[in-house]
Amino acid sequence: MAGCCCGTSCSLDASRTRQKSTLVKVLWINAVMFFVIAGAALYGGSTALLSDSLDNLGDALTYGLSLYAVAEGARAKARVALFKGLLILLAALAVVAQLGWKLVHPVLPVYEVMGVFSLAGLAANGLCLWLLWQHRNEDINMSSVFECSRNDIASNLSVFVAAFGVWLFQSGWPDIVVASLLVLLLLRSSMRVLRGALAELRQPVSEMNG
Repeated sequence: MAGCCCGTSCSLDASRTRQKSTLVKVLWINAVMFFVIAGAALYGGSTALLSDSLDNLGDALTYGLSLYAVAEGARAKARVALFKGLLILLAALAVVAQLGWKLVHPVLPVYEVMGVFSLAGLAANGLCLWLLWQHRNEDINMSSVFECSRNDIASNLSVFVAAFGVWLFQSGWPDIVVASLLVLLLLRSSMRVLRGALAELRQPVSEMNG
C-alpha cells in the first residue's frame, strides 16, 4: 500500500512539475508578445491588432494564475478558471470600447504592420499551443489555459485577413469587422470557461476532492 501511495504521489508531483514548466514558458512568450503587438497596434492604428495584444496580456495573466493553481485542489482550480473567464470577458469589453472610438474617429490602419505582426503572433501562439497540447485534458486549470491559447491562433489569422482586406479595399472597415468577430470569439470563450468553472464549483466538496 505504501508503495502504491508513493507511486501515486510521485506521479502527481511529476505532472505538476511538467505543468509548471510549460506555464512558465508560455507566460513569458505571451508577456513579450503583448508589448510587441500592442506597440505595433498603436503605431499601425489597428483595433484588430489591439484585440490580439489584449489577448496576449490576458493569457499572460491567466498563465500566472494557473501557475498558482497547479498545486491547489480542484475547488481552487475552479475558482482560478472562473477568474480567467472574467478576464477574457474584460478583454472583449476593452475591444468593444476601442471599436466605439474607431466608429466615431475612423482611421485607415497600416496593413503592412497588421500583416507582419499578426504572423509574428501566429508563430508565438503556435508554439504556445504546441507546448500546451499535452496538458489539454488534464484538469479544469489546464484545459482553460489551452482554450485561451487556441483562441489566439484564430485571432492571429483573423488579423491577417483584416490586413489583406484593408489593403484590398483601402478602408478601415475590414479591421472593424474582424475586431467585432474577435469580440464574439472572446465572449464565446469566456462563457465556455465560466460555465466549466461554475459546473466544477457546484459539485459537492467530497466529489471534487475525490
